[in-house]
Amino acid sequence: MAARAYWQGQIRLALVSIPVEIYPATKSGAAVSFRQIHEPSGKPIKYEKVVTGVGPVDPEEILKGYEVSKGNYVLLEQEEIEAVKIESRKTLELVQFVEADAIDVLYYEKPYFVLPADDLAEEAYAVLRDALRRTKKVGLGQLSVRGREQLVSLKPCGRGLVLEVLRYADEVTRAQTYFRGLPETEADADLLDLATTIIEKKTGPFKPEEFHDRYVDALQQLIEKKKKAKGKRVIEDVEDAAPSRGGNVIDLMAALKKSVGDSGGAAARKPAAKKKATGGTATKSAASRTRSTSARKKSA
Repeated sequence: MAARAYWQGQIRLALVSIPVEIYPATKSGAAVSFRQIHEPSGKPIKYEKVVTGVGPVDPEEILKGYEVSKGNYVLLEQEEIEAVKIESRKTLELVQFVEADAIDVLYYEKPYFVLPADDLAEEAYAVLRDALRRTKKVGLGQLSVRGREQLVSLKPCGRGLVLEVLRYADEVTRAQTYFRGLPETEADADLLDLATTIIEKKTGPFKPEEFHDRYVDALQQLIEKKKKAKGKRVIEDVEDAAPSRGGNVIDLMAALKKSVGDSGGAAARKPAAKKKATGGTATKSAASRTRSTSARKKSA
């Protein structure tokens, strides 16, 4: 079954219009879903739309209401809402271009694939894609979908274009709200060297297929155990290591050194140099003891 387009319209760059279709670039991952069950009867709980003093109501009798004062609503029908005219319902106009790294990661929300709507749109589509790639810029605009106008960015991705829904400024909490209380002191140089060694040792290409939701796996295992237990409680004692509080620099240094040693980093070989030096000292001490013993024999 072909995927359903999230949005259909046109991208406009000055006087050029490109018919496009937008499709979700992500999908829901593995999950374990639960139903609420009435334990005495073993039956699932259902939810009904109920009006106080009236009881269950027909869905066709339900309208959207905006509360203007306590208990007073402006009622809107779906057709009235859909009739609101706004250009971005059908047109995504690229109104600004910014550097590719100018948008903070906090603003990105969800990606979508953008495809030309027909063969006639392919040439203009390719020109826009390659122009964005050559200039290393990201296009910004707004489009209206499902009752909301969204801020979006547009950038090249392989042979195509990717649109990413962005959060508005009032939806993003300023980082300094949380980070203001952190000290401005720089990290200890030796500790920083050890941490850098660990990071470099563990650096590699991003392979998302190597990661999966282990919590879902654990829940599925629990469900299987519960099936075999035939309704009996299945509780496993798990001792979580309590997070360390108030660790000092010496503890951190020891932990980092141990981590470097476990990862086989270059810094882990540094103590070997000290052993060599220690070995040299031991050799000198042995030679001194030999000379002392010879001197005593001569005097005897």
